[in-house]
Amino acid sequence: MEQQLKRTLGVSDAVVVGLGAMVGAGIFASFGPAAQAAGPGGALLAALAVAAVVAYCNAHSSARLAARYPSSGGTYVYGRERLGPFWGYLAGWAFVVGKTASCAAMALTVGAYLWPEQAQAVAVAAVVALTAANYGGVQKSARIARVIVAVVLAVLAGVVVVCLGSGAAGAGRLWDGGPGEPGGAWGLLQAAGLLFFAFAGYARITTLGEEVRDPERTIPRAVPIALGIALAVYAAVAVAVLSVLGATGLAGSAAPLADAVREAGLPELVPVVRAGAALAALGSLLSLVLGVSRTTLAMARDGHLPRALAAVHPRYQVPHHAELAVGAVVAVLAATADLRGAIGFSSFGVLVYYAIANASAWTLGSRDAGSRDAGVRDVGMRDVGMRDVGMRDEGVRDAGSHDSGVKGRAVAAVGLAGCVVVACALPVVSVVSGVGVLVVGAAAYLLRMRSRAV
Repeated sequence: MEQQLKRTLGVSDAVVVGLGAMVGAGIFASFGPAAQAAGPGGALLAALAVAAVVAYCNAHSSARLAARYPSSGGTYVYGRERLGPFWGYLAGWAFVVGKTASCAAMALTVGAYLWPEQAQAVAVAAVVALTAANYGGVQKSARIARVIVAVVLAVLAGVVVVCLGSGAAGAGRLWDGGPGEPGGAWGLLQAAGLLFFAFAGYARITTLGEEVRDPERTIPRAVPIALGIALAVYAAVAVAVLSVLGATGLAGSAAPLADAVREAGLPELVPVVRAGAALAALGSLLSLVLGVSRTTLAMARDGHLPRALAAVHPRYQVPHHAELAVGAVVAVLAATADLRGAIGFSSFGVLVYYAIANASAWTLGSRDAGSRDAGVRDVGMRDVGMRDVGMRDEGVRDAGSHDSGVKGRAVAAVGLAGCVVVACALPVVSVVSGVGVLVVGAAAYLLRMRSRAV
C-alpha cells in the first residue's frame, strides 16, 4: 500500500514556508543584475510589476489546481492529471533540475556572506544541517522557517527605514538614466525574468499539498497571502535602495542592500545586513530542499525516478530517502561548482514549470473538468441538493479555489503567455542550457516508455 504523508500544516505554517522561499537570498542579490538589464530606475520598478503579475497568475492557477489535487508533487501532478503523463513528467523534470541547481546557489550564497574564503565548505555544512532539519519532520522545518522569516523581515524593514529616512535618499534617483543605454522592452522583460527567480517560492506551498490540513481551503488562502506579503516587501526595498543608489549604483553593486545602508550613513549596520542575507539564503535553501524532495517523491511513486525515493519514514512522516538524495546531490554541487550564474537557468526551468501549471489550470474551465475530479459540484448534487450546491460553489468560487469560470481561464491564459515571453527574454546562455536540459529529460522519458512497451 502506498505510504502517505501526515497532514500537519495550517494556513500560517504554509504562508511561512512560502515566505521563507520568496523573501530569501533573491532580494539581496537579484536587484543588481535586474537593474543592469532594465536600464533606468523606473524600468526596474516596471519589471518588478511584470514579474509580480506573472507570479500572481501562476499563484492563482497553482492554488486552484492544488485544491483539486491535494497531494505532493505540485505541477508534476497537475500536468499529469490535466494534460497527460508526459507534460506532468516534463514539469517535474524542469522543477527538480532547476531547483536543485538553485539549492546549490543558495548554499553558496550562505558561504559567500558568512565566510567568503571558505564559501564551499560552509555551503556543504549548511546543506547537511538543513537536510537533517527537514528529516526531523515538516513541522520542525516550518518552525525554523518561521524564525528565519521573522529575522529577515526585521532586517529588511531596517534597511527600508534607514534608506528612506536618510539625507542620501532622493526621489529623483528612482527615475535616473541607469547604466549605459536604456534596456528597452527586451531589457525590461529580462529583468522581470531575473526578478521572478525571487518570487517563485509559493511553489513550495503547493508541493506540500499532502502535508497541509484541509488543503481545499488552506492552499488557496496561503498562496495569495504569501505572494502579497512578498510583493509588498520587494516593492518597499526596491524603492528604498533605488532612492539611495539610483539605477546606476544598483546595477554596479554586488551587495546592493549593504551598499545602500553604507551610503545612507550607517556603515555599522552592514554586518547586520550581511548576516540577514546569509540567514535569508538559509531560509530559501530550507524551503527549496523541502519542495524538491516532495516532487522527487511524487515522480518516484510513478516510476520516473527510482521507487526507493518514494519511501516515507514511519516515525517522522517525511520522504526521507528523497530528502537524503536531494541533500547529497546539492552538497556535491555546492562543493564542486560555482553556481552564481544558475539564477537564469533556474528561472527558465521554473517558468517552464509554471507554463505547464497555467495550461493545466486552463482546462479546469472546460465543461468536462468537474466530472473526472469529483469536485464540489458533483458531490453536492448527490448529497445536498442543487440549492446547497449553488451556495457552496459560490463560497468556494469567492475563495478562489475551485472557480472554473471565465476569470480562472483568463488568468491562466495570461500566466501561460507571460511565462513563455519572460522565459524567452532571459540571457541566451540560460535559455539554451534550459532547452538542452528539457530535451535530455524528454528523450529519457520517451526511451523509458518505449522500453516499457517492448
